[in-house]
Amino acid sequence: MTPLTPPERRALRAKAHRLHPVVSVGQHGLTAAVLHEIDVNLIAHELIKVRVFNDDRAVRDALLLSICAELDAAPVQHIGKLLVVWRPSPDRGAEAEKPKRAAAPPKGAAKKAPQVRRPRSPLPRAPTRPPARGESRPKSGWAPRNSRRRRSRSEP
Repeated sequence: MTPLTPPERRALRAKAHRLHPVVSVGQHGLTAAVLHEIDVNLIAHELIKVRVFNDDRAVRDALLLSICAELDAAPVQHIGKLLVVWRPSPDRGAEAEKPKRAAAPPKGAAKKAPQVRRPRSPLPRAPTRPPARGESRPKSGWAPRNSRRRRSRSEP
């Protein structure tokens, strides 16, 4: 696999930011089953994150290089215990070689379906309750500050 250019690597790192790890490498290291899972996920997604449960950075670097060498993938990023690996899918490579022809829309047809507008203010969750019997207004614990009458000290 040819190495990635810095702009390509930057774009792939930005895409991988929102991804979660799909494969974990545990205490047994890089086994055939783990390599198979990485291969299956690379076919499905092209860009994946792999979590490595090992505290030694040199071992994680070696794992990243061996994954890329065995699966013909490109290393994108190694940050902490996460490895980001990219390999173009074989289906998309064949599609990229074929020239694409855009179908012209029929004359007079709308280009896109109009989007539905959302209401500007949220609707109430539940209807309001009617007042209880004998109450003209709901009682609340709130009263204006100056509504209480102050007593002076001279009054009994």
